[in-house]
Amino acid sequence: MKLALLLLRLLPPEISHFIALNALNLLYKLHLTSIVFPHKHASESFEFKGLIFKNKLGIAAGLDKNGDFFNSLGALGFGFIEVGTITPVAQSGNPKPRIFRFLNQGAIVNRLGFNNKGVDYLVKKIKLRNFNGILGINIGANKTSEGQKRVDDYLECFKKVYPYADYITVNISSPNTPNLRSLHQKENFLPLFKALHLARNEAKYRNPIFIKLSPDEDEQIIAEILVAIEKFEFDGVITSNTTVQKDNLRYSGQHNLEGGLSGRPLLEKSNELLKLTHSHAPDLLKIGVGGVDSKESFNSKLDNGASLVQIYTSFIYQGPEILNRLLR
Repeated sequence: MKLALLLLRLLPPEISHFIALNALNLLYKLHLTSIVFPHKHASESFEFKGLIFKNKLGIAAGLDKNGDFFNSLGALGFGFIEVGTITPVAQSGNPKPRIFRFLNQGAIVNRLGFNNKGVDYLVKKIKLRNFNGILGINIGANKTSEGQKRVDDYLECFKKVYPYADYITVNISSPNTPNLRSLHQKENFLPLFKALHLARNEAKYRNPIFIKLSPDEDEQIIAEILVAIEKFEFDGVITSNTTVQKDNLRYSGQHNLEGGLSGRPLLEKSNELLKLTHSHAPDLLKIGVGGVDSKESFNSKLDNGASLVQIYTSFIYQGPEILNRLLR
Protein backbone atom coordinates (compact mmCIF):
# COMPACT_ATOMS: atom_id res chain seq x y z
CA MET A 1 0.00 0.00 0.00
CA LYS A 2 2.79 2.41 0.89
CA LEU A 3 4.53 1.69 -2.42
CA ALA A 4 1.31 2.34 -4.36
CA LEU A 5 0.86 5.70 -2.62
CA LEU A 6 4.47 6.65 -3.36
CA LEU A 7 4.07 5.81 -7.03
CA LEU A 8 0.83 7.76 -7.28
CA ARG A 9 2.55 10.84 -5.85
CA LEU A 10 4.94 10.81 -8.80
CA LEU A 11 2.02 11.51 -11.13
CA PRO A 12 0.17 14.82 -11.62
CA PRO A 13 -2.56 15.13 -8.96
CA GLU A 14 -5.61 14.74 -11.18
CA ILE A 15 -4.14 11.73 -12.98
CA SER A 16 -3.21 9.99 -9.72
CA HIS A 17 -6.70 10.76 -8.38
CA PHE A 18 -8.27 9.14 -11.45
CA ILE A 19 -6.05 6.06 -11.27
CA ALA A 20 -6.48 5.55 -7.53
CA LEU A 21 -10.27 5.76 -7.57
CA ASN A 22 -10.60 3.53 -10.61
CA ALA A 23 -8.31 0.97 -8.96
CA LEU A 24 -10.56 1.11 -5.91
CA ASN A 25 -13.57 0.56 -8.18
CA LEU A 26 -11.90 -2.49 -9.68
CA LEU A 27 -11.29 -4.01 -6.26
CA TYR A 28 -14.93 -3.35 -5.39
CA LYS A 29 -16.22 -5.04 -8.55
CA LEU A 30 -13.97 -8.04 -7.89
CA HIS A 31 -15.29 -8.22 -4.29
CA LEU A 32 -11.78 -7.76 -2.93
CA THR A 33 -12.18 -4.51 -0.98
CA SER A 34 -12.62 -6.10 2.45
CA ILE A 35 -9.69 -8.43 1.82
CA VAL A 36 -7.24 -5.73 0.74
CA PHE A 37 -8.57 -3.14 3.20
CA PRO A 38 -10.09 -4.99 6.18
CA HIS A 39 -12.04 -3.00 8.75
CA LYS A 40 -10.10 -3.00 12.02
CA HIS A 41 -12.20 -0.49 13.87
CA ALA A 42 -15.20 -0.38 16.13
CA SER A 43 -18.23 1.47 14.82
CA GLU A 44 -19.82 4.06 17.09
CA SER A 45 -23.09 4.80 15.33
CA PHE A 46 -24.98 8.07 15.31
CA GLU A 47 -28.64 8.77 14.57
CA PHE A 48 -30.12 12.00 13.23
CA LYS A 49 -33.63 12.53 11.90
CA GLY A 50 -34.08 8.81 11.42
CA LEU A 51 -30.79 8.36 9.53
CA ILE A 52 -28.38 5.83 11.03
CA PHE A 53 -24.72 6.68 10.48
CA LYS A 54 -22.87 3.42 11.21
CA ASN A 55 -19.89 5.50 12.32
CA LYS A 56 -19.04 9.17 12.55
CA LEU A 57 -16.50 9.36 9.72
CA GLY A 58 -17.37 10.40 6.18
CA ILE A 59 -15.81 11.50 2.92
CA ALA A 60 -16.22 15.18 2.13
CA ALA A 61 -17.57 16.49 -1.16
CA GLY A 62 -14.98 16.99 -3.87
CA LEU A 63 -13.44 13.53 -3.86
CA ASP A 64 -16.27 11.97 -5.87
CA LYS A 65 -17.85 14.85 -7.75
CA ASN A 66 -19.97 12.83 -10.16
CA GLY A 67 -21.07 9.79 -8.17
CA ASP A 68 -18.70 7.46 -10.00
CA PHE A 69 -17.05 6.00 -6.91
CA PHE A 70 -19.34 6.23 -3.87
CA ASN A 71 -20.15 2.52 -3.88
CA SER A 72 -16.47 1.53 -3.73
CA LEU A 73 -15.65 4.27 -1.22
CA GLY A 74 -18.52 3.12 0.96
CA ALA A 75 -17.20 -0.44 0.92
CA LEU A 76 -14.10 0.80 2.79
CA GLY A 77 -16.23 1.32 5.91
CA PHE A 78 -17.15 5.01 5.89
CA GLY A 79 -20.30 5.89 7.78
CA PHE A 80 -21.33 8.36 5.09
CA ILE A 81 -20.26 9.64 1.70
CA GLU A 82 -20.93 13.10 0.26
CA VAL A 83 -20.80 13.44 -3.53
CA GLY A 84 -20.57 16.63 -5.58
CA THR A 85 -20.40 19.55 -5.75
CA ILE A 86 -22.80 19.16 -8.66
CA THR A 87 -24.17 21.91 -10.91
CA PRO A 88 -27.13 21.91 -13.34
CA VAL A 89 -24.95 21.94 -16.46
CA ALA A 90 -21.65 20.11 -16.91
CA GLN A 91 -18.59 22.35 -16.74
CA SER A 92 -14.87 21.78 -17.10
CA GLY A 93 -13.76 23.95 -14.19
CA ASN A 94 -10.74 26.22 -14.10
CA PRO A 95 -7.63 25.87 -16.28
CA LYS A 96 -4.89 23.42 -15.30
CA PRO A 97 -2.71 23.16 -13.31
CA ARG A 98 -5.23 23.61 -10.55
CA ILE A 99 -4.15 21.24 -7.75
CA PHE A 100 -0.92 21.72 -5.78
CA ARG A 101 0.40 19.22 -3.24
CA PHE A 102 2.34 20.08 -0.08
CA LEU A 103 2.96 16.58 1.18
CA ASN A 104 5.32 17.46 4.04
CA GLN A 105 2.67 19.80 5.44
CA GLY A 106 -0.25 17.47 4.78
CA ALA A 107 -1.87 20.14 2.62
CA ILE A 108 -3.41 20.67 -0.80
CA VAL A 109 -4.34 23.87 -2.61
CA ASN A 110 -6.99 23.47 -5.28
CA ARG A 111 -8.79 25.79 -7.63
CA LEU A 112 -10.83 23.20 -9.48
CA GLY A 113 -13.94 25.36 -9.87
CA PHE A 114 -16.85 22.89 -9.63
CA ASN A 115 -15.66 20.71 -12.51
CA ASN A 116 -18.41 18.09 -12.92
CA LYS A 117 -20.55 16.24 -15.46
CA GLY A 118 -23.83 17.87 -14.47
CA VAL A 119 -26.70 16.88 -12.24
CA ASP A 120 -28.39 14.54 -14.72
CA TYR A 121 -25.24 12.41 -14.95
CA LEU A 122 -25.04 12.24 -11.15
CA VAL A 123 -28.64 11.12 -10.84
CA LYS A 124 -28.05 8.29 -13.33
CA LYS A 125 -25.11 7.07 -11.25
CA ILE A 126 -26.99 7.29 -7.96
CA LYS A 127 -29.82 5.17 -9.35
CA LEU A 128 -27.22 2.35 -9.46
CA ARG A 129 -26.57 2.70 -5.72
CA ASN A 130 -25.40 -0.32 -3.74
CA PHE A 131 -23.86 1.60 -0.83
CA ASN A 132 -26.06 1.03 2.23
CA GLY A 133 -24.60 3.87 4.29
CA ILE A 134 -25.69 7.49 4.31
CA LEU A 135 -25.31 9.32 0.98
CA GLY A 136 -25.24 13.12 0.90
CA ILE A 137 -25.37 15.25 -2.24
CA ASN A 138 -23.63 18.63 -2.41
CA ILE A 139 -25.23 21.16 -4.76
CA GLY A 140 -23.94 24.38 -6.30
CA ALA A 141 -24.35 26.87 -9.13
CA ASN A 142 -22.72 27.08 -12.52
CA LYS A 143 -19.83 29.50 -12.95
CA THR A 144 -21.68 31.80 -15.36
CA SER A 145 -24.87 32.06 -13.28
CA GLU A 146 -25.61 35.30 -11.46
CA GLY A 147 -28.49 36.78 -9.49
CA GLN A 148 -31.75 34.87 -9.77
CA LYS A 149 -30.18 32.42 -12.23
CA ARG A 150 -27.80 31.36 -9.50
CA VAL A 151 -30.71 30.71 -7.13
CA ASP A 152 -32.44 28.79 -9.91
CA ASP A 153 -29.34 26.60 -10.31
CA TYR A 154 -29.55 25.49 -6.68
CA LEU A 155 -33.28 24.86 -7.05
CA GLU A 156 -32.80 22.78 -10.19
CA CYS A 157 -30.19 20.63 -8.49
CA PHE A 158 -32.31 20.26 -5.38
CA LYS A 159 -35.40 19.17 -7.31
CA LYS A 160 -33.46 16.58 -9.30
CA VAL A 161 -31.47 15.03 -6.45
CA TYR A 162 -33.79 15.08 -3.45
CA PRO A 163 -35.51 11.74 -4.24
CA TYR A 164 -32.11 10.03 -3.93
CA ALA A 165 -30.37 12.03 -1.19
CA ASP A 166 -30.15 11.00 2.45
CA TYR A 167 -29.12 14.59 3.02
CA ILE A 168 -28.37 17.64 0.84
CA THR A 169 -25.57 20.13 1.35
CA VAL A 170 -25.87 23.66 -0.05
CA ASN A 171 -22.40 24.83 -0.98
CA ILE A 172 -22.16 28.62 -0.68
CA SER A 173 -18.50 28.64 0.31
CA SER A 174 -16.21 27.40 -2.46
CA PRO A 175 -13.54 30.04 -3.15
CA ASN A 176 -13.08 28.80 -6.73
CA THR A 177 -16.32 29.95 -8.37
CA PRO A 178 -16.45 33.73 -8.94
CA ASN A 179 -18.56 35.56 -6.36
CA LEU A 180 -20.00 32.37 -4.87
CA ARG A 181 -18.94 33.44 -1.40
CA SER A 182 -21.06 36.57 -1.79
CA LEU A 183 -23.85 34.17 -0.80
CA HIS A 184 -22.63 34.71 2.76
CA GLN A 185 -24.09 38.23 2.52
CA LYS A 186 -27.61 38.64 3.83
CA GLU A 187 -29.03 40.18 0.67
CA ASN A 188 -27.91 37.08 -1.23
CA PHE A 189 -28.42 34.18 1.18
CA LEU A 190 -31.92 35.20 2.26
CA PRO A 191 -33.49 34.78 -1.21
CA LEU A 192 -31.61 31.48 -1.68
CA PHE A 193 -32.61 30.08 1.69
CA LYS A 194 -36.23 31.15 1.22
CA ALA A 195 -36.41 29.53 -2.21
CA LEU A 196 -34.92 26.28 -0.92
CA HIS A 197 -37.25 26.29 2.08
CA LEU A 198 -40.27 26.59 -0.21
CA ALA A 199 -38.94 23.91 -2.58
CA ARG A 200 -38.33 21.58 0.34
CA ASN A 201 -41.85 22.01 1.65
CA GLU A 202 -43.33 21.50 -1.80
CA ALA A 203 -41.32 18.31 -2.24
CA LYS A 204 -42.10 17.18 1.32
CA TYR A 205 -38.39 16.47 1.73
CA ARG A 206 -37.84 15.72 5.40
CA ASN A 207 -34.22 14.58 5.32
CA PRO A 208 -31.54 17.01 6.49
CA ILE A 209 -30.34 20.06 4.59
CA PHE A 210 -26.95 21.43 5.60
CA ILE A 211 -25.23 24.69 4.71
CA LYS A 212 -21.48 24.50 4.04
CA LEU A 213 -19.69 27.55 5.43
CA SER A 214 -16.50 29.41 4.64
CA PRO A 215 -13.85 29.73 7.37
CA ASP A 216 -12.91 33.18 6.07
CA GLU A 217 -15.99 35.13 7.22
CA ASP A 218 -16.25 37.18 10.40
CA GLU A 219 -18.41 36.33 13.39
CA GLN A 220 -21.23 38.75 12.56
CA ILE A 221 -21.77 37.23 9.13
CA ILE A 222 -21.72 33.68 10.51
CA ALA A 223 -24.16 34.67 13.26
CA GLU A 224 -26.57 36.12 10.69
CA ILE A 225 -26.40 32.96 8.59
CA LEU A 226 -27.07 30.79 11.64
CA VAL A 227 -30.16 32.83 12.48
CA ALA A 228 -31.41 32.37 8.92
CA ILE A 229 -30.66 28.63 8.99
CA GLU A 230 -32.90 28.24 12.01
CA LYS A 231 -35.55 30.56 10.55
CA PHE A 232 -35.81 28.52 7.36
CA GLU A 233 -35.66 25.23 9.28
CA PHE A 234 -32.48 23.83 7.83
CA ASP A 235 -30.78 21.17 9.89
CA GLY A 236 -27.13 21.98 10.32
CA VAL A 237 -23.84 23.27 9.02
CA ILE A 238 -20.66 21.83 7.60
CA THR A 239 -17.63 23.66 8.96
CA SER A 240 -15.70 24.25 6.93
CA ASN A 241 -14.82 24.65 3.30
CA THR A 242 -11.26 25.46 2.25
CA THR A 243 -9.59 28.75 3.14
CA VAL A 244 -8.01 31.32 0.83
CA GLN A 245 -5.67 32.39 3.64
CA LYS A 246 -2.31 30.67 3.43
CA ASP A 247 -0.31 32.44 6.15
CA ASN A 248 0.66 29.16 7.80
CA LEU A 249 1.56 27.36 4.56
CA ARG A 250 5.22 27.30 3.56
CA TYR A 251 5.72 27.54 -0.18
CA SER A 252 8.09 29.02 -2.74
CA GLY A 253 7.22 32.04 -4.82
CA GLN A 254 7.10 29.93 -7.98
CA HIS A 255 3.58 28.81 -7.19
CA ASN A 256 0.55 30.89 -8.11
CA LEU A 257 -1.47 29.82 -5.11
CA GLU A 258 -4.92 31.11 -5.89
CA GLY A 259 -7.47 28.63 -4.62
CA GLY A 260 -8.56 26.94 -1.43
CA LEU A 261 -6.23 25.41 1.14
CA SER A 262 -7.19 22.08 2.72
CA GLY A 263 -5.39 19.64 4.98
CA ARG A 264 -3.45 20.02 8.21
CA PRO A 265 -2.89 23.82 8.01
CA LEU A 266 -6.68 24.28 7.90
CA LEU A 267 -7.33 22.49 11.20
CA GLU A 268 -7.06 25.46 13.55
CA LYS A 269 -9.08 27.79 11.35
CA SER A 270 -11.83 25.26 10.68
CA ASN A 271 -12.00 24.45 14.39
CA GLU A 272 -12.40 28.13 15.19
CA LEU A 273 -15.45 28.26 12.93
CA LEU A 274 -16.77 25.05 14.45
CA LYS A 275 -16.48 26.48 17.97
CA LEU A 276 -18.08 29.72 16.83
CA THR A 277 -21.08 27.99 15.28
CA HIS A 278 -21.47 25.78 18.33
CA SER A 279 -21.46 28.76 20.67
CA HIS A 280 -24.14 30.56 18.64
CA ALA A 281 -26.27 27.51 17.81
CA PRO A 282 -25.49 24.64 20.20
CA ASP A 283 -28.54 22.59 19.13
CA LEU A 284 -27.74 22.75 15.42
CA LEU A 285 -26.06 19.66 13.99
CA LYS A 286 -22.48 20.22 12.88
CA ILE A 287 -20.24 18.22 10.58
CA GLY A 288 -16.60 19.05 11.20
CA VAL A 289 -14.16 18.97 8.28
CA GLY A 290 -10.73 20.47 7.72
CA GLY A 291 -7.31 19.22 8.75
CA VAL A 292 -8.32 15.83 10.15
CA ASP A 293 -5.37 13.47 9.69
CA SER A 294 -4.95 11.84 13.11
CA LYS A 295 -6.98 10.51 16.01
CA GLU A 296 -6.19 13.69 17.91
CA SER A 297 -7.51 16.00 15.17
CA PHE A 298 -10.54 13.74 14.67
CA ASN A 299 -11.36 14.03 18.38
CA SER A 300 -10.84 17.79 18.27
CA LYS A 301 -13.83 18.09 15.95
CA LEU A 302 -16.05 16.10 18.31
CA ASP A 303 -14.76 18.03 21.33
CA ASN A 304 -15.61 21.36 19.65
CA GLY A 305 -19.22 20.49 18.90
CA ALA A 306 -19.27 18.30 15.80
CA SER A 307 -21.46 15.22 15.76
CA LEU A 308 -19.91 13.90 12.54
CA VAL A 309 -16.53 14.33 10.85
CA GLN A 310 -15.41 14.34 7.22
CA ILE A 311 -11.99 13.91 5.63
CA TYR A 312 -10.56 14.70 2.21
CA THR A 313 -6.85 15.54 2.04
CA SER A 314 -5.74 12.92 4.56
CA PHE A 315 -7.54 10.23 2.56
CA ILE A 316 -5.64 11.30 -0.55
CA TYR A 317 -2.29 11.18 1.26
CA GLN A 318 -2.81 8.21 3.58
CA GLY A 319 -5.25 6.07 1.60
CA PRO A 320 -7.89 3.74 3.08
CA GLU A 321 -5.76 2.96 6.15
CA ILE A 322 -6.81 6.36 7.52
CA LEU A 323 -10.16 4.82 8.54
CA ASN A 324 -8.54 2.43 10.98
CA ARG A 325 -6.31 5.17 12.37
CA LEU A 326 -9.25 7.45 13.08
CA LEU A 327 -11.92 5.01 14.21
CA ARG A 328 -10.24 2.33 16.28
